[in-house]
Amino acid sequence: MVSRILAIGDFHIPSRARWVPKPLELEVSKETYDLVVCTGDLTSLAVMEWLRKLGKKVYAARGNMDRLDLPVQIVIRVDQVKVGINHGFDVYPRGDVEKLLEKAKELCVDVLVTGHTHYPQVIRVEPHGVVIVNPGSATGVWGGDEKASLIPSFAILTIDGRRLSVAVKEVLVDNVKTRNYDFTL
Repeated sequence: MVSRILAIGDFHIPSRARWVPKPLELEVSKETYDLVVCTGDLTSLAVMEWLRKLGKKVYAARGNMDRLDLPVQIVIRVDQVKVGINHGFDVYPRGDVEKLLEKAKELCVDVLVTGHTHYPQVIRVEPHGVVIVNPGSATGVWGGDEKASLIPSFAILTIDGRRLSVAVKEVLVDNVKTRNYDFTL
């Protein structure tokens, strides 16, 4: 069975952004997802309520700025793939691939969805075969990392058996830039 997953996070609402930018909100709302995985830093219960409208089930990890009652990390099984969700605030330097790999191995997952850096990234770590997906910041706000893109973004993961496709979408005012990745796990 094919599963469509929305990966999104680093909202920082209302401390750094009033709400999700309208172009991203419209792009995300084009479909209903089987699952929504959130990398944290929602910072507002209103964001969680919005996420619940987008998917049949929502899994949200707690970010370093969250005061919501959320788990620090989550492991779910989607078809034949184990997916971990973790904000990444305990990884220094931010987004360090080797330390994220350690986290994925600790959780025994095939895919680790993480955030905290505010820039989108998809990387397969060889020879381990673990795929790390960072959807970036949904609001495009600054996040303490010089590499932060400041462009609102999210990712859509499609899982079919052991096949994983990831579409990273950076949403500008007048267009959407998409990067596609395909993996066999």
